[in-house]
Amino acid sequence: YSLVHDDLPAMDDDALRRGRPTTHIAFDEATAILAGDALQTRAFSLIADAALPAQLRVECLQTLAHASGAAGMCGGQALDIDATGHQQPLQALERMHALKTGALIRAAVRMGALCGQAPAADMATLDTVASALGLAFQVRDDILDVEASSEQLGKTAGKDEAQAKSTFPALLGMDGAKAHLRTLSEQMFDGLAGYGESADALRALAKLAVERDH
Repeated sequence: YSLVHDDLPAMDDDALRRGRPTTHIAFDEATAILAGDALQTRAFSLIADAALPAQLRVECLQTLAHASGAAGMCGGQALDIDATGHQQPLQALERMHALKTGALIRAAVRMGALCGQAPAADMATLDTVASALGLAFQVRDDILDVEASSEQLGKTAGKDEAQAKSTFPALLGMDGAKAHLRTLSEQMFDGLAGYGESADALRALAKLAVERDH
């Protein structure tokens, strides 16, 4: 739902998503808003109806709600909109993306750990890995926005510069952004080193975040 709403004229105002017209272009703005709302409530209903102990369902619902709202993705999106048109310092940029992109990734990892009854030490390690994963995804996204074409990305390339948004390449230079991405990659794989095959899915996600080309 967040991508449907993110593409709206009041947000990023994008006409392409994964190589196809965005929802408000293919249909209309009202349909896009309602579709996003419906998808959000569907996420909560899937957890509420899951075949899990009641207390675990409550913990997962709390995790998702916290990550979705003002203390998570919505708060990060508000910071992003507010920062459009002027440069942010690196710390502010990382905080914004930790909320806008990272919060839901951390929530997904946390919910998996909760369902797997992970001990507290593992929960902390996985949260650190998930935080690096969310940031790595965004650093790579910023790099691709400069280096890739709209056809390759499946969305409009060069929008960050056109909208005068702060990005990692703009603040660190392209070489600096790529070095930052390598550091985040090392953090993720080092954090998962002790988990063997049980962490293969997270390793695959980490690899995708760092190496994706669209």
